[in-house]
Amino acid sequence: MTAESEETEVRFVAIGDSFTEGVGDELPDGAVRGWADLTAAGWADATGRTIRYANLAIRGKLVRPIVDEQLEAALALRPTHLSFNGGGNDMLRPRTSIEDIVGAFLQVMRRCDEEGVRLILLSGANPSAQLPLGGLIHRRGDALSDAVVDRIADRDDIVRALNWYDRTLTHPSYWSTDRLHMNARGHHRVAARVLQALGIEAPGEWWSLPVETQTAVLARGEYFREHLAPWVRRRLTGRSSGDDRDPKFGSWVEVAARS
Repeated sequence: MTAESEETEVRFVAIGDSFTEGVGDELPDGAVRGWADLTAAGWADATGRTIRYANLAIRGKLVRPIVDEQLEAALALRPTHLSFNGGGNDMLRPRTSIEDIVGAFLQVMRRCDEEGVRLILLSGANPSAQLPLGGLIHRRGDALSDAVVDRIADRDDIVRALNWYDRTLTHPSYWSTDRLHMNARGHHRVAARVLQALGIEAPGEWWSLPVETQTAVLARGEYFREHLAPWVRRRLTGRSSGDDRDPKFGSWVEVAARS
């Protein structure tokens, strides 16, 4: 048994943007699931105990609003573990400051230290091969990931699930048609990586679920019309895909082990 599985009670809260909310991993009823939900379920199954789980992530959030709006609310729940990812939406903006994003990461680390909460730090997967201006996004993502890793190099207590460096996740079969959000296959692989980082064995198939159907690839014009144009309109009007949305699990839910 690992240190993680010996906890008398696991209280796991996740904060972040669409990646952590679970966008791209849609269930038949229209709800989103995602890696954090899967991690909570896999954690419960592996330990045979009920996990208390909350998810305050909201799609479209920049890293500073994630910290300003979600961090203290998450810590107020008195978790044992807090996962944090952010910066993906910032990286799509040309004037992104890597130091500002790293500063947000350091603030989360400091507050978790002060509250005695185990930090689970994630980087998102790299979507740049499929995107317009992909080379720029790739370089910014490399710079951000390297800067964060450098700042936490001496912190062995921080749980790391660094998906940016996972070349397998760059394959289109792990991504939804908008090319920005992972599909169920991608979210399962990320959940497996988080569980592995916690010292917990994930179901082996989560690392690479079968590709049930050929991943849809939209023609250039169709992709721009359905996905890029709405994003540009939101930018021009100062709106976000997360406006007026509430967290899907703003307080604790219980995730029981499945027999």
